Amino acid sequence: MKLIKKIFLALVVLIIVLGIILYAYLYSTKPQYEGELAIKNISKETNVFFDEYGIPHIYASNEKDALTVLGYVHAQERLWQMELLRRIAPGKLSEIFGSKALDNDKLFLALGIDENSEEAISKLDKNGKSYQLAMAYLDGVNQYLENGKTPVEFTLLGIEKKPFTLKDVYNTIGYMAFSFACAQRTDPLMTDLKNKLGDSYMKELGIDLSYNLTKINSNNNTTVQTYVEASKAVADLLDSSPFPPFIGSNSWVVGPRKSASGKVLFANDPHISYSQPGTWYEAHINSPDQEIYGYYLAGVPFPLLGHNRQYAYGLTMFENDDADFYQEETNPNNGNQYKIAQGFKDFTIRKKEIKIKDSTAIALNIKNTTHGAVMNGILKDFNPKQPVSLYWIYTHEENKILDALYTLSHSKNLEEFRKGVSYIAAPGLNVMYGDAQNNFAWQTSGKLYKMGKDLNPNYILNGANGIDDKLEFFDFDKNPRAINPSWNYVYSANNMAHEIDGYAYPGYYLPEDRAKRIVSLLESKNKWSKDDFQKMIYDNTSIVSAKVANNFSKWLNVSVLDATEKETLEVLKEWKGSNTTLEVAPTIYNKWIYFYLKSTFQDEMGELGFKQFLKTHIMKQCVDNQSQLANSVWWDNVSTKNVKETRSDILTQSFKETIANLKSQLGDNVADWQWGKVHQVEYKHPIGSLAIFRPFFNVGIFEAPGSNEVINNVMFYYTDADHYEISAGPSTRRIIDFSDIENSVSILPTGQSGNPMSKHYNDQAQMYIDGKFRKMKMNKKEIETNSTKLVFKVK
Repeated sequence: MKLIKKIFLALVVLIIVLGIILYAYLYSTKPQYEGELAIKNISKETNVFFDEYGIPHIYASNEKDALTVLGYVHAQERLWQMELLRRIAPGKLSEIFGSKALDNDKLFLALGIDENSEEAISKLDKNGKSYQLAMAYLDGVNQYLENGKTPVEFTLLGIEKKPFTLKDVYNTIGYMAFSFACAQRTDPLMTDLKNKLGDSYMKELGIDLSYNLTKINSNNNTTVQTYVEASKAVADLLDSSPFPPFIGSNSWVVGPRKSASGKVLFANDPHISYSQPGTWYEAHINSPDQEIYGYYLAGVPFPLLGHNRQYAYGLTMFENDDADFYQEETNPNNGNQYKIAQGFKDFTIRKKEIKIKDSTAIALNIKNTTHGAVMNGILKDFNPKQPVSLYWIYTHEENKILDALYTLSHSKNLEEFRKGVSYIAAPGLNVMYGDAQNNFAWQTSGKLYKMGKDLNPNYILNGANGIDDKLEFFDFDKNPRAINPSWNYVYSANNMAHEIDGYAYPGYYLPEDRAKRIVSLLESKNKWSKDDFQKMIYDNTSIVSAKVANNFSKWLNVSVLDATEKETLEVLKEWKGSNTTLEVAPTIYNKWIYFYLKSTFQDEMGELGFKQFLKTHIMKQCVDNQSQLANSVWWDNVSTKNVKETRSDILTQSFKETIANLKSQLGDNVADWQWGKVHQVEYKHPIGSLAIFRPFFNVGIFEAPGSNEVINNVMFYYTDADHYEISAGPSTRRIIDFSDIENSVSILPTGQSGNPMSKHYNDQAQMYIDGKFRKMKMNKKEIETNSTKLVFKVK
């Protein structure tokens, strides 16, 4: 017995000692927020003040010194994220994650982002400011890489440290650009459905853009189951990406006549898949050359969102079509050739190698046509009889993205700013602008093109006829925009813009829910304040959802409902479309939407097609519009013989399924079906997927207000599961007030740091959930008063 006690005590002591050693190791990896550091390649001492939320305020004698120091402090917080992000585009995730990342690597190697980056860099002016400042930033990153602390993720995964290069910057931006595109999620599925069901079914999905009713005003007016696997493969890869893809966004800017102060007010909240660490790293740079308070992607030297005392800018997704699938035709007498209008042409072959952790490398031969890489064998389970290639404008047009980002963050006036926007061939963006001179503007980016009159790019196009790939490119001046419009505001909610010269730009626009709410609120009053904007950007109400719920309720066969079903119906009838955590109606509504969609569409689409349909913008577009069609072709369940179902039949059936599902998951008491019980968010780290590491790396779980397509757009896929996997939402909420620039406000979903040992890893998480804000400080005295100071000495 004494021996057992001794062994037990020894084990306890061993565990404690190991715990102390582990904690000491983890503590040693914490970022340094005060003291002194000596680094090379700065001309004078540079001071960095870290405020209460870990935001660095860098005061330097010149911008080159500031960018060098920015690179260093950015790396000490986000080196792991930088490493992860730079590996996606060149197909190097398998080197650290093994074969489970192979499909991801194959796709991104096929896209050719890496080669496009090399070509773009070869054309850069090496004496230009954008190049020199980018190299200074990379120098700072690499000095930290060489001399700083090693992130715990590097140790766990055995990652070898290698210097960062300018190609890593371009590859990072290339990946983000691809994540904006929607064609790869949608076009193959739509082609299958059209081939299988015909045009009448597709029209009721709004494939002709007819459901895009709330449009952004501009003022510059001058074969079955062959392809769906492609949609599924790309959607699955982006959904499981170790770095979050961009999904949507809101932004609005009111002019001086519509603000209480008589100065421009600016709001922006880009919607991005949630992750830990989050997408943005905030930094405030001040030098005699430049001041900018910016939001930076990991490893990128210039901010994608930013402001200073002169102007502010932000982004939302344009959702225009900038990628298309083409069905090629192989030469029947020579499998190495494909058909073009003039005859046949040889495929070009790119030879690549993918190294796989703890396994042998694989060789990858990528076929290319004039349109782009052939996706057969690249996308998982995608092997149609004829080659299908993917055209993406990002890799076909000149890549000026570094100069674009530099210009956006260094403009002296609106015209310079618009010139920077013109450098962006892809992705398509709604770029929002406001300045201290009371200018306010919305300007779209992207190299826009027009196809033949009868072509719909939502379908796979014919790559062999010499017609479908004839593109008429527009001058940048034709891009939709509104500059100081007479209606005194500009906005974007990923909805469609008005036609230019009678042409409706094809795209994958989101439904009018958020747009309608934003417009109704902005039109409701003329004297907006910063406090008003803070409430509006956290708004959880959908007037469209309330209308849909009311319509669904009217179309039910009430006579077959039991007592509980009637009780829940009354809850929905009284609902005004708000989505707070304590409400019951959102729980009922969102579950009903799932069962309505399933009962209406799955019989025609099939199980796989329906699951993919749930991930498309087209699904979101059609709910309100299709359900209003009393004689829609979709109502009839084709699986039932000698019966033709009506709208009332389908909605009644789906409502009964909804209530049965909720009772089994949440109990019989309807009052207990609160939205916060099923709508919760956890911010997930790639390593946090392993249960042992989850408490250390992940942040949350939090009950989350908001829902799909409200201004506080907290996104999930419809499901019959007992809770919703929240996948995305506002990546930041920013409000800039040009009447009081030093008290502009913001918030991040979790925190500034990517280091789990930092107190800034999750110190904003509860504030974000609660709709609170913190200052984006620019007043030096205020900054010095409440900050720690890290001094960078000349080495």
